[in-house]
Amino acid sequence: MYNILDDALENNYAVPQFNMNGWIWLEAILKTAEACRAPVIVGTTDKIVDQIGGFRLLSESFSIMKEEIGLTVPAVLHLDHGQTVERCMEAVDAGYDSVMYDGSKLSIEENVENTKKVVSYAHKHGVTVEAEVGSVGGTEDGIYSDLLYADLNECRTLIEETGVDSLAPALGSVHGKYNGEPNLGFEEMAALRESTPVPFVLHGASGISNEDLGRAISYGHAKINYNTELNIAWSQATRRILEGNVDLYAPMEILKPGKEALKETVATVLRRTGAYHQVK
Repeated sequence: MYNILDDALENNYAVPQFNMNGWIWLEAILKTAEACRAPVIVGTTDKIVDQIGGFRLLSESFSIMKEEIGLTVPAVLHLDHGQTVERCMEAVDAGYDSVMYDGSKLSIEENVENTKKVVSYAHKHGVTVEAEVGSVGGTEDGIYSDLLYADLNECRTLIEETGVDSLAPALGSVHGKYNGEPNLGFEEMAALRESTPVPFVLHGASGISNEDLGRAISYGHAKINYNTELNIAWSQATRRILEGNVDLYAPMEILKPGKEALKETVATVLRRTGAYHQVK
């Protein structure tokens, strides 16, 4: 994660994180990243880890699939929204490349204290850490949060006192579908960018316009997270094949349109964030 985010920050593009919700997501993300010559981050939310088989299975399967595909572009396995210090440590022990500790619902003092513990443990194993200040609104994997803008002083405090590698400052984006137009805090982004060299992370990017996305990247958002956009594309394609073929029961035939929709969406996002063809 160190190298790909540093390169994105320096060259004014962003590396997308695509959250996987099953094995066909992982295959589609990695194969499309290779075809598009783009670095990529595969995210697993804390809540979904146990539903797919646990940290160890995910980590080992990630490594095996990269080998089977013959992957030659950088690919990172990342724990998204780790809910506790212990869960982040579990991911590190299982072989994850990067973890996010989400202490955004805690006081800044508790957030700093817990993030320090995660950073100390993760860095000993060469694993990077992302943290969050404020609250990205909306619903992800059944967990709802109200939107709460990050306090810039608290952002600076968290960065300076923990040594975190990247920061997700909640500045107007939300998980899930937007109700109306997104209203991102660009002035806050600019002010925070002036005071820290740490790469920023934008959660809840599905539904944000290309213009707003470009502005966020220009203020140092080197990692952009996508989940809803992929899930909508997959569900629509799967729904069409089932509704149009009521007698169809062959699993591979049912899964195929959804897999293609995932690949098309990943490729579109890689172009949108500027990651497309960044790997020579």
